[in-house]
Amino acid sequence: FCRCFVPCTPMGIIELLTRSNIKIAGAHAAVIGRSNIVGLPVAMLLQQRNATVTICHSQTPNLPEEVSRADIVVAAIGKACYVQGSWIKPGATVIDVGINAVPDATKKRGYRLVGDVDYDTASKVAGAITPVPGGVGPMTIAMLLKSTLWGAERRVALTEADFEAA
Repeated sequence: FCRCFVPCTPMGIIELLTRSNIKIAGAHAAVIGRSNIVGLPVAMLLQQRNATVTICHSQTPNLPEEVSRADIVVAAIGKACYVQGSWIKPGATVIDVGINAVPDATKKRGYRLVGDVDYDTASKVAGAITPVPGGVGPMTIAMLLKSTLWGAERRVALTEADFEAA
């Protein structure tokens, strides 16, 4: 990463892919969701690492077909269990950014958390998949801490430079 400030969730996704030895360069990535906070930034970060990126959304014609061509799928569409296992290319890496509460009478809270990907069907096809909760969320927090450290290091460097110039 450059030492510039990047939204934490997209930065965490790239870190997760890198540390998991998922090949980004030359891969076809489908990013489902076009938000300014996750979808567009993660698409740009994947492109910077030489992936061919298709940005999809709920109105994309033939969405399952677009997703089925992808080696890397990033789901950030905000709809519970929207992406189906039948859409996933066998062996693809699936990053589920979504966090949705769905009613569940068997839970004490009355709901359970699920992602934007139907985990039960997708996990049977995917080569790697992030769980919800516990997948991308902790990476977002880790990248927030990393960015905070970078900001503090910058501040200290600026302060020292100011003293040296005086």
